[in-house]
Amino acid sequence: MGHSAAAVVAAFGLTCASTLSAQWLKYPTAGVPRKADGKVDLSAPAPRTAGGKPDFSGIWLTGNPQCAQGVNPVTYTCGVELPMGKEGFNMGASLPGGLPYQPWLAALVKERTANHAKDDPHVRCLPDTFLRAYSLPHFVRFVQTPSLLVALIEMNANYRMVFLDARPLPDDPVPSWQGYSSAKWESDTLVIDSNGFRDDIWIDWNGSMITSVAKVRERIRRPDFGHLEIEVTVDDSKAYTKPWTVTLKQQIAVDTELVDEICLENEQSYQRMK
Repeated sequence: MGHSAAAVVAAFGLTCASTLSAQWLKYPTAGVPRKADGKVDLSAPAPRTAGGKPDFSGIWLTGNPQCAQGVNPVTYTCGVELPMGKEGFNMGASLPGGLPYQPWLAALVKERTANHAKDDPHVRCLPDTFLRAYSLPHFVRFVQTPSLLVALIEMNANYRMVFLDARPLPDDPVPSWQGYSSAKWESDTLVIDSNGFRDDIWIDWNGSMITSVAKVRERIRRPDFGHLEIEVTVDDSKAYTKPWTVTLKQQIAVDTELVDEICLENEQSYQRMK
């Protein structure tokens, strides 16, 4: 389902107002492979852990080539604007026919689009689930240890934990924004299974959502130094008529660090949305 022009402008403006002026730290990232001209060699081999598995550690963003070469030494930003991935507007943008909504959700998404996403939790400064964070114009840092993969989400100082011991998912977890996540390795691919989500989580500006019965599987690969490929499969019979799969691509950002980006600081729109 498409986004009206007004909704896109309103949503993008609310998302990026602080991002466009963000002044990230300029600090060299250790261990970055570089070409003879000093530019980052994005196609160099992916780093590996002491155990031989791909190391996903680093700062990631939805496809901004400027961030991959470091922040601007004068403005301390990586470009005038950070792009939002097409899936940020419509998670099913690459799927023929779009997401397979249940009739009730198709009607709700239509209503949310007509309302310019005014009830979007993101607009109201609530947390973004990891599905959405992968396509928003905000940094996500992965910190990988032998037992845990942590995602530090720049927007609203959010976080997610993925346990790497292949533990069984809980039968009845406390519902949360990020759910409960357990992972195992299949060769060089990390397979993450998650459940335990809240019943009202938006995954794009259209108002597509997952519910408390959702099961999400991610298959994460790092084919080279500069890129991540995250294949996401959502199985949520309450919201969708069948499981669906999309691939969300990330590009590394180097020579910088995360900066607190707290939505409610100087937020001017929230009162008018009540």
